[in-house]
Amino acid sequence: MFTGIIEAVGQIARLEKKGQDALLTLGTGTLDLTDVKTGDSIAVNGVCLTAVRLSTKSFSADVSAESLALTTLGQLTVGDAVNLEKALTPQTRLGGHLVSGHVDGIGILKQKQAVARSIQLHIQAPAHLAKYIAKKGSICVDGISLTVNEINGAVFQLNIVPHTLAQTTLQNLKVGQRFNLEVDLLARYLERLLSKDAADAENKSQIDENFLAKHGFI
Repeated sequence: MFTGIIEAVGQIARLEKKGQDALLTLGTGTLDLTDVKTGDSIAVNGVCLTAVRLSTKSFSADVSAESLALTTLGQLTVGDAVNLEKALTPQTRLGGHLVSGHVDGIGILKQKQAVARSIQLHIQAPAHLAKYIAKKGSICVDGISLTVNEINGAVFQLNIVPHTLAQTTLQNLKVGQRFNLEVDLLARYLERLLSKDAADAENKSQIDENFLAKHGFI
Protein backbone atom coordinates (compact mmCIF):
# COMPACT_ATOMS: atom_id res chain seq x y z
CA MET A 1 0.00 0.00 0.00
CA PHE A 2 1.01 3.59 -0.68
CA THR A 3 -0.21 7.12 0.11
CA GLY A 4 0.20 8.88 -3.24
CA ILE A 5 2.69 11.32 -1.70
CA ILE A 6 5.70 11.26 -4.04
CA GLU A 7 9.06 10.87 -2.30
CA ALA A 8 11.38 11.44 -5.24
CA VAL A 9 11.56 11.75 -9.00
CA GLY A 10 13.72 9.08 -10.63
CA GLN A 11 14.74 8.23 -14.17
CA ILE A 12 14.54 5.20 -16.42
CA ALA A 13 18.09 3.89 -16.64
CA ARG A 14 17.44 0.73 -18.67
CA LEU A 15 14.50 -1.21 -20.08
CA GLU A 16 15.39 -4.76 -21.12
CA LYS A 17 12.82 -6.77 -23.04
CA LYS A 18 12.51 -10.35 -21.73
CA GLY A 19 10.14 -11.92 -24.24
CA GLN A 20 6.73 -10.44 -23.42
CA ASP A 21 8.00 -9.19 -20.05
CA ALA A 22 10.68 -6.62 -19.23
CA LEU A 23 13.31 -5.83 -16.61
CA LEU A 24 13.18 -2.16 -15.64
CA THR A 25 16.14 -0.43 -13.98
CA LEU A 26 15.58 2.98 -12.42
CA GLY A 27 17.85 5.63 -11.02
CA THR A 28 16.20 6.72 -7.79
CA GLY A 29 17.46 10.30 -7.44
CA THR A 30 17.06 11.47 -3.83
CA LEU A 31 14.99 8.44 -2.73
CA ASP A 32 16.51 6.89 0.41
CA LEU A 33 16.96 3.17 -0.21
CA THR A 34 18.75 2.34 3.06
CA ASP A 35 15.57 0.82 4.52
CA VAL A 36 14.61 -1.06 1.34
CA LYS A 37 15.50 -4.72 0.76
CA THR A 38 15.06 -7.12 -2.14
CA GLY A 39 11.39 -8.08 -2.40
CA ASP A 40 10.07 -4.73 -1.14
CA SER A 41 7.53 -2.74 -3.15
CA ILE A 42 8.14 0.64 -4.77
CA ALA A 43 5.52 2.53 -6.77
CA VAL A 44 6.74 3.79 -10.15
CA ASN A 45 4.29 6.28 -11.69
CA GLY A 46 1.64 4.63 -9.55
CA VAL A 47 2.49 1.05 -10.50
CA CYS A 48 3.49 -1.24 -7.63
CA LEU A 49 6.75 -3.00 -8.56
CA THR A 50 8.90 -5.44 -6.60
CA ALA A 51 12.59 -4.62 -6.26
CA VAL A 52 14.65 -7.62 -7.44
CA ARG A 53 18.05 -5.87 -7.43
CA LEU A 54 19.22 -2.91 -5.36
CA SER A 55 22.13 -0.52 -5.22
CA THR A 56 22.54 2.73 -3.30
CA LYS A 57 21.05 4.83 -6.11
CA SER A 58 19.01 2.43 -8.25
CA PHE A 59 16.81 -0.64 -8.28
CA SER A 60 15.56 -3.13 -10.85
CA ALA A 61 12.11 -4.67 -11.10
CA ASP A 62 10.41 -7.19 -13.35
CA VAL A 63 7.42 -5.83 -15.26
CA SER A 64 4.84 -8.35 -16.45
CA ALA A 65 3.25 -8.39 -19.88
CA GLU A 66 -0.05 -7.31 -18.29
CA SER A 67 1.54 -4.30 -16.58
CA LEU A 68 3.24 -3.29 -19.83
CA ALA A 69 -0.09 -3.52 -21.67
CA LEU A 70 -2.35 -1.84 -19.09
CA THR A 71 -0.08 0.99 -17.87
CA THR A 72 2.22 3.57 -19.42
CA LEU A 73 5.38 1.74 -18.29
CA GLY A 74 5.78 0.04 -21.65
CA GLN A 75 5.97 3.44 -23.39
CA LEU A 76 8.78 4.81 -21.24
CA THR A 77 12.26 5.28 -22.67
CA VAL A 78 15.69 5.74 -21.13
CA GLY A 79 15.95 9.13 -19.45
CA ASP A 80 12.22 9.56 -18.83
CA ALA A 81 11.34 10.92 -15.38
CA VAL A 82 9.11 8.86 -13.07
CA ASN A 83 7.41 9.42 -9.71
CA LEU A 84 8.67 7.15 -6.91
CA GLU A 85 7.18 6.18 -3.56
CA LYS A 86 8.20 3.44 -1.14
CA ALA A 87 5.53 1.23 0.40
CA LEU A 88 3.78 2.28 3.61
CA THR A 89 5.12 1.35 7.03
CA PRO A 90 3.22 1.55 10.36
CA GLN A 91 5.05 4.82 11.04
CA THR A 92 4.24 6.50 7.71
CA ARG A 93 2.11 9.65 7.74
CA LEU A 94 -1.00 9.09 5.63
CA GLY A 95 -0.88 12.48 3.91
CA GLY A 96 -2.68 11.45 0.72
CA HIS A 97 -5.11 8.53 0.52
CA LEU A 98 -4.79 4.75 0.48
CA VAL A 99 -3.35 3.66 -2.87
CA SER A 100 -2.81 0.03 -3.91
CA GLY A 101 -0.49 0.60 -6.86
CA HIS A 102 -2.86 -1.37 -9.12
CA VAL A 103 -3.66 0.80 -12.15
CA ASP A 104 -7.32 0.88 -13.26
CA GLY A 105 -6.82 2.58 -16.61
CA ILE A 106 -4.98 5.22 -18.61
CA GLY A 107 -6.07 8.87 -18.76
CA ILE A 108 -5.23 11.47 -21.40
CA LEU A 109 -4.50 15.16 -20.77
CA LYS A 110 -7.06 17.15 -22.78
CA GLN A 111 -6.37 20.67 -21.51
CA LYS A 112 -3.80 22.52 -19.41
CA GLN A 113 -3.93 26.13 -18.24
CA ALA A 114 -2.35 28.37 -15.64
CA VAL A 115 -4.60 29.59 -12.81
CA ALA A 116 -2.70 32.04 -10.58
CA ARG A 117 0.39 30.08 -9.41
CA SER A 118 -1.23 26.69 -10.02
CA ILE A 119 -1.90 24.62 -13.12
CA GLN A 120 -5.38 23.35 -13.95
CA LEU A 121 -5.57 20.01 -15.75
CA HIS A 122 -8.49 18.39 -17.56
CA ILE A 123 -7.96 14.63 -17.92
CA GLN A 124 -10.09 12.23 -19.92
CA ALA A 125 -10.57 8.96 -18.05
CA PRO A 126 -11.73 5.71 -19.68
CA ALA A 127 -15.55 5.71 -19.81
CA HIS A 128 -15.86 2.69 -17.53
CA LEU A 129 -13.99 4.50 -14.72
CA ALA A 130 -16.13 7.66 -14.73
CA LYS A 131 -18.59 6.28 -12.17
CA TYR A 132 -15.77 5.91 -9.61
CA ILE A 133 -14.62 9.54 -9.87
CA ALA A 134 -16.40 12.07 -7.66
CA LYS A 135 -16.14 15.81 -7.10
CA LYS A 136 -13.86 16.45 -4.09
CA GLY A 137 -12.96 12.76 -4.06
CA SER A 138 -9.45 11.36 -4.40
CA ILE A 139 -7.75 9.94 -7.48
CA CYS A 140 -4.21 8.74 -8.09
CA VAL A 141 -2.55 10.11 -11.25
CA ASP A 142 0.87 8.64 -12.08
CA GLY A 143 1.20 7.74 -8.41
CA ILE A 144 0.19 11.20 -7.11
CA SER A 145 -2.74 11.54 -4.70
CA LEU A 146 -4.92 14.39 -6.00
CA THR A 147 -8.34 15.88 -5.29
CA VAL A 148 -10.93 16.07 -8.07
CA ASN A 149 -12.25 19.64 -8.43
CA GLU A 150 -14.92 18.92 -11.03
CA ILE A 151 -16.15 15.99 -13.08
CA ASN A 152 -17.99 16.24 -16.39
CA GLY A 153 -18.78 12.85 -17.87
CA ALA A 154 -15.43 11.08 -17.95
CA VAL A 155 -13.36 14.31 -17.92
CA PHE A 156 -12.15 15.38 -14.49
CA GLN A 157 -10.45 18.59 -13.44
CA LEU A 158 -7.47 18.91 -11.10
CA ASN A 159 -5.66 21.90 -9.62
CA ILE A 160 -1.91 21.30 -9.22
CA VAL A 161 -0.27 23.58 -6.64
CA PRO A 162 3.34 24.82 -7.01
CA HIS A 163 4.77 22.34 -4.47
CA THR A 164 3.31 19.34 -6.31
CA LEU A 165 4.56 20.71 -9.63
CA ALA A 166 8.07 21.07 -8.22
CA GLN A 167 8.22 17.65 -6.53
CA THR A 168 6.70 15.43 -9.25
CA THR A 169 6.76 14.80 -13.00
CA LEU A 170 3.75 17.09 -13.55
CA GLN A 171 5.88 20.17 -14.23
CA ASN A 172 6.54 19.36 -17.92
CA LEU A 173 3.15 18.20 -19.17
CA LYS A 174 1.91 18.31 -22.75
CA VAL A 175 -1.64 17.98 -24.05
CA GLY A 176 -2.15 14.39 -25.17
CA GLN A 177 0.10 12.97 -22.44
CA ARG A 178 -1.05 9.68 -20.92
CA PHE A 179 -1.30 8.93 -17.19
CA ASN A 180 -1.76 5.87 -15.03
CA LEU A 181 -5.03 6.24 -13.08
CA GLU A 182 -6.14 4.47 -9.92
CA VAL A 183 -9.58 5.29 -8.55
CA ASP A 184 -10.38 5.49 -4.84
CA LEU A 185 -10.50 2.05 -3.20
CA LEU A 186 -13.63 3.01 -1.25
CA ALA A 187 -15.58 3.51 -4.48
CA ARG A 188 -14.65 -0.01 -5.57
CA TYR A 189 -15.79 -1.59 -2.31
CA LEU A 190 -19.02 0.41 -2.20
CA GLU A 191 -19.88 -0.81 -5.68
CA ARG A 192 -19.35 -4.41 -4.59
CA LEU A 193 -21.41 -3.96 -1.42
CA LEU A 194 -24.29 -2.51 -3.41
CA SER A 195 -24.13 -5.05 -6.25
CA LYS A 196 -26.98 -7.51 -6.80
CA ASP A 197 -25.08 -10.41 -8.34
CA ALA A 198 -25.54 -14.12 -7.62
CA ALA A 199 -22.98 -14.22 -4.83
CA ASP A 200 -24.87 -11.49 -2.93
CA ALA A 201 -28.14 -13.34 -3.40
CA GLU A 202 -26.68 -16.57 -2.02
CA ASN A 203 -25.25 -14.81 1.01
CA LYS A 204 -28.51 -12.87 1.55
CA SER A 205 -26.56 -9.79 2.56
CA GLN A 206 -28.43 -7.17 4.58
CA ILE A 207 -26.11 -4.40 3.36
CA ASP A 208 -27.84 -2.11 0.89
CA GLU A 209 -28.00 1.61 0.15
CA ASN A 210 -30.44 2.25 3.03
CA PHE A 211 -28.17 0.38 5.47
CA LEU A 212 -25.11 2.43 4.41
CA ALA A 213 -27.04 5.72 4.68
CA LYS A 214 -28.42 4.82 8.11
CA HIS A 215 -24.92 4.10 9.45
CA GLY A 216 -23.34 7.23 7.98
CA PHE A 217 -21.35 5.71 5.10
CA ILE A 218 -23.17 7.68 2.38
